[in-house]
Amino acid sequence: MILHVDMDAFFTSVEQLDNPKLAGKCVIVGGLSGRGVVSAASYEARKFGVYSAMPMYLARQKCPHGVFLSPRMKRYSEISEKIMVILGTFSPLVEPVSIDEAYVDISGCKRLHGDSSKIGSAIKRKIKESVGLGCSVGIAPNKFLAKIASDMNKPDGLTVISSENACRFAESIPIGKAPGVGKVRLKELETIGIKMLGDIKKYPPEMLVKKFGEFGLRLMKLASGADDSPVSPSTRNKSVSSEMTLDKDTSDRNLLKGYLLKQSEDVGSELRRLGMRAKTIVLKIKHADFRQITRSITIKTPVQSSQALYKEVFKLLEAYDTKEKIRLIGVGTASLIPVSDPVQMSIFDADRKNDGKWEKVDKAVDTIKKKFGKDLRALNN
Repeated sequence: MILHVDMDAFFTSVEQLDNPKLAGKCVIVGGLSGRGVVSAASYEARKFGVYSAMPMYLARQKCPHGVFLSPRMKRYSEISEKIMVILGTFSPLVEPVSIDEAYVDISGCKRLHGDSSKIGSAIKRKIKESVGLGCSVGIAPNKFLAKIASDMNKPDGLTVISSENACRFAESIPIGKAPGVGKVRLKELETIGIKMLGDIKKYPPEMLVKKFGEFGLRLMKLASGADDSPVSPSTRNKSVSSEMTLDKDTSDRNLLKGYLLKQSEDVGSELRRLGMRAKTIVLKIKHADFRQITRSITIKTPVQSSQALYKEVFKLLEAYDTKEKIRLIGVGTASLIPVSDPVQMSIFDADRKNDGKWEKVDKAVDTIKKKFGKDLRALNN
């Protein structure tokens, strides 16, 4: 049996937890500029039609009395880590999917923790007691059905789908909820009369494969309640990034470099907190017409210093020849390796040796910021 944990309105719930005065209020977290996007909305705000990914200006129109806040990703990450540790006390097979959800393989855990329902209840109770937040849990024979189940009785839900009921339950799922079914494919499926996942069974496999390829076979399996995707524990972050939608579109290179410097500091700080170094540095740009591009460079010796990150992403920006205005810019890193892993350095790699000095400076600054806050002017008081 697979268990899927999904935290209820995670970002806004953390804000209400940290500030009890926000309890029961319409809390909306996201970019606060005129072109910002809603990252999360409390259940109170959702009653007014505010949802994630909605433009912030529209959220303000729908809920003018709401409390609008910028995301505090570091705080959310701290609580997320505590939640993942709790899940690890029930099973060693925990697969974080995002900052607020994870799969847990609880097969064989009955003798230790009881049946599936008891395990789900215990996890909900322990998370509530330890971090003060509610979550919804879905339990099923596989990951696909577990995720669907966790969304059925939000908030604070617990839904268990037995092996015996898996097929019948799968047939009743709206086809739009099947993984891989986007807007375009949804229209194609509905055009031939497939509105529920079970409707797939009306058609012969040959026809589905001819029309949808391998995806047709995938839908057939899901319609039978089958999904052999394993729970894959991962202890390493795959990437760290920071991006920002600008208040106004701009082609001012000096202004863009200033944003990149700040983002390099944020990404570097997170890499150091995670104890990771990056081999790949990425520049992300979205133009005024919403055309998005990325440019990346993979370096021989992985880094975590903010200065080294900025130096590489600066080169990428300099090499990107465009006079079009930009609405979003960001810095990303990938190919992360733990600091503890040995690194082969070239004797000609003098710049990378200097990066080690910058790392020491960065770590000292991180310590100061942790003690006094990000606004270092506080040191003068």
